Amino acid sequence: MKPVQVRAVKATAAPTLDADASDPVWKQAPVTVIEAVKGVHFKDNAGNTNATVQAAYLADTLYMLITWEDPTLSVRRFPFQKQADGSWKKLVDPEDKGGDDNLYYEDKFAVIWNIGKSMFGFDERFGCQVSCHAGEPGKPYGNKYTSEEGEIGDMWHMKYVRGGFLGQIDDQWLDHTRFDPQKAREAGRKSDANTGGGYQDVKLVDGKPEFMSKDAKAANKGGTYWIRAEDKVPFDDSKFVAGDEVASIVVAPFTGDRGDIKAAVVWKDGKWTAELSRKLVTGSKTDVQFDDLGKTYGFGVAFFDNAQVRHAYSQAPLILGFEK
Repeated sequence: MKPVQVRAVKATAAPTLDADASDPVWKQAPVTVIEAVKGVHFKDNAGNTNATVQAAYLADTLYMLITWEDPTLSVRRFPFQKQADGSWKKLVDPEDKGGDDNLYYEDKFAVIWNIGKSMFGFDERFGCQVSCHAGEPGKPYGNKYTSEEGEIGDMWHMKYVRGGFLGQIDDQWLDHTRFDPQKAREAGRKSDANTGGGYQDVKLVDGKPEFMSKDAKAANKGGTYWIRAEDKVPFDDSKFVAGDEVASIVVAPFTGDRGDIKAAVVWKDGKWTAELSRKLVTGSKTDVQFDDLGKTYGFGVAFFDNAQVRHAYSQAPLILGFEK
């Protein structure tokens, strides 16, 4: 498909990262409208959504404002639920045959950048679809990897329950690794180096979750479907009754390369708004480097409505350019 141009304007002041589009720079930046297709859920359960992308830069930082329509806020990711007999059960999609939960998950979005124009066909025609390989074993929705050695992509992956609520986007990357059930279950998808933080699953120990949040609130009664690392305490079963749900994941901000994308992400009235920032140049080989404002940079976007992998995506490649 024909590439779509996205123009980053030069700002006079940095926007406040609060997921509010009222900053003056967003009144200046051109709005690129995107139709994302072929996912699951969204409006009328048709799997499609409408989105917008804006971009700006100031000194050494890129800013982006991304919105997309989503009728529901989805944060109920694999919770533990107390049963009538007092036991605890992790809720999972009974239709999931492996890495494809579309019932108990979270809302997400992803941006994939073509690093150094290394991915053949990305900027010119196919966008991030060049890295999607549907129909292969590994995941029901296919595997993700680049075609040849030396082709790499930078993936900015907002997972709301696993860090989005903290104001951080998970910085990952993509190479040519093929799926292998023992050695490479994620195929080409990898995470940037980090020096601390991240997310870890809560285990069932003697039939009960090992940890809970110190406020002892059920997630479905005013609590959260995540546990902040600083709020993690040993589980107290006496605090909960049948039907209560508690988080199955502990989350802390990434430090290091994996945590260099800041964001504010808010869902309100059927729409997500994400306002994010990253240094133009990070020096990391697994990051796209916006080191020449006279060049253009190809990217693609995808949106997930309570879906582990089944995303709606922009079919046309997006091309970011910088206004001087």
